[in-house]
Amino acid sequence: MPFTRRDFLGTAALGAVSLSLEGQEKQTESKQTPGSPTHPIIISSWNGFNYLDEGYEILRNGGDTLDAALRVARGPEDDPNDDSVGLGGLPNEEGMVELDASCMHGPTRRAGSVGAVRNIKNVSLVAKAVMERTGHVMLVGEGAERFAVAHGFPRENLLTEHSRKLWLLWKETHSDWWGPGLASPEWNKRTLPPHSDNFHERVQRLYEVAEELGIEPDLRHAAVHKVLFPPTGTIHCSVLNGKGELSGCTTTSGLAWKLPGRCGDSPVIGAGCYTDQDVGSAGATGSGEENLKVAGAHTIIENMRHGMSPFDAGMEALQRIVRNYNHDMDRLRFVDMTYYVLRKDGAYAAVSLWTGYEPGKPHRIAVHDGTTKRNEKTVSLFEGASQEWPPDPAVRAK
Repeated sequence: MPFTRRDFLGTAALGAVSLSLEGQEKQTESKQTPGSPTHPIIISSWNGFNYLDEGYEILRNGGDTLDAALRVARGPEDDPNDDSVGLGGLPNEEGMVELDASCMHGPTRRAGSVGAVRNIKNVSLVAKAVMERTGHVMLVGEGAERFAVAHGFPRENLLTEHSRKLWLLWKETHSDWWGPGLASPEWNKRTLPPHSDNFHERVQRLYEVAEELGIEPDLRHAAVHKVLFPPTGTIHCSVLNGKGELSGCTTTSGLAWKLPGRCGDSPVIGAGCYTDQDVGSAGATGSGEENLKVAGAHTIIENMRHGMSPFDAGMEALQRIVRNYNHDMDRLRFVDMTYYVLRKDGAYAAVSLWTGYEPGKPHRIAVHDGTTKRNEKTVSLFEGASQEWPPDPAVRAK
């Protein structure tokens, strides 16, 4: 069978984790005096890497930090081959692409966000328009769409041919999101019938339907994986210029095959994105529902306000997620979260709950500091690959 389930690798020994933490601190902790950056810096989730140069050019020319952050975020929104944001994003269970975004402008201490927006590609820019053109902070759904159109954003079909076929594959072969979630005391019912029928037969059927739908042979493996284990897709970007001005933004198409109207953490100020001009900027990708419950980005900024390093501030936020599950590794293996943290002096950190979503593919942060553009591995609280939710029958509850 060409499709194999990722192995759960478990947690690493405490000594190995301690070594990783030490390496991250040496790599990311700045020796500068807080509040006095010597050069601009941009950090983002890995999918912003290809657009860092364009964002940095805005800073070189004296442009605004939020404009630089939005230039990075807009790249994946415009890319029909990126199914995590904007055009080509994976749709909800009804086949409609719904997008979320938020932004914060440090110098003026303003914020804007939109949620569950249909038919508008660049929702990160719509979030900025909400910030600049209204007395509100958040608009959602149909109202946000009408606002966007009124301000010149064109309506367009965001469902590409490829994402449409992926949705049809899911629709014809898979279940929906009704039922107990991971936080429920009855969470392990998701591993029982109807989910516990022969897994390999289900996978084989998925490949057959994928062929019938005309999904290209070299894309079928990834398509089957996305149907069985719905991905989340998000981009965050935080920016600091030479004057110490900060901004941040986060944009996403959210969880694939979600219930219509579902909003994750990305459009929520203080969860998926938070910028405080006095302290720093932070954002998140991963399990949105879990990040909402700990207000992750705001928690990180407050931790730094009280003296924590960017690294320690992010790790403490991850520990709050662990606490919410009483350190139950049977459930935490289905959760993942990555935090991107930028302090006002230019020090930064990237931490994640797990090493990556699959073995050999670690979580990464993209960085541009004017001298080099690079992808760096995050440092994880637990070593190994997280598992996607819902689980397959091979991942049995104890």
